[in-house]
Amino acid sequence: MIKDQETGSDGFPPFCIIFRRLLHRKCLREDHLLSYYRHVPIRNYLPDIDFLPVLELYKTVGWTTYTNDPEKLRSALSNSAFVLVFSVGSEVQGLVRCISDDHTICYIQDILVDPAHQRNGIGKELVEKVLEKYSHVRQIVLMTDNEEGQRNFYENLRFQEIKGELRGFARIQS
Repeated sequence: MIKDQETGSDGFPPFCIIFRRLLHRKCLREDHLLSYYRHVPIRNYLPDIDFLPVLELYKTVGWTTYTNDPEKLRSALSNSAFVLVFSVGSEVQGLVRCISDDHTICYIQDILVDPAHQRNGIGKELVEKVLEKYSHVRQIVLMTDNEEGQRNFYENLRFQEIKGELRGFARIQS
């Protein structure tokens, strides 16, 4: 059994570091990487510990509306109903942020994964945690950019594009 103090410089046990190297060298399939990432905790956002790494994550994905005013982002995070991070050591590689009344609606406001770690199951794991927490809520909604890759991601998680009987509206103010 690997003890907590027996970790690499990034906080992973030695066998995980080997997995990462094998994947990089194309000796390991991506589906194996997902099981490797399952050993990493997805946890609640901790403002005193996570704010600066989260701010860096927003910068990395280019969401300047958030990063131009860090105090507004700090307030948005603290006033959200549910925020989870996916972290490796002190680096936050993914985040999901929700607004909800915990009875009738949950709105996934932000889901972001560091581009260097995308397509490894991190976003899926974060969204699945939201779906677990809010399984009793009838409406779980989100808005996203009009990109095919994002559409496929959400459809694979059984989200449906609003069309037909329902209609979605948004008012984006600058």
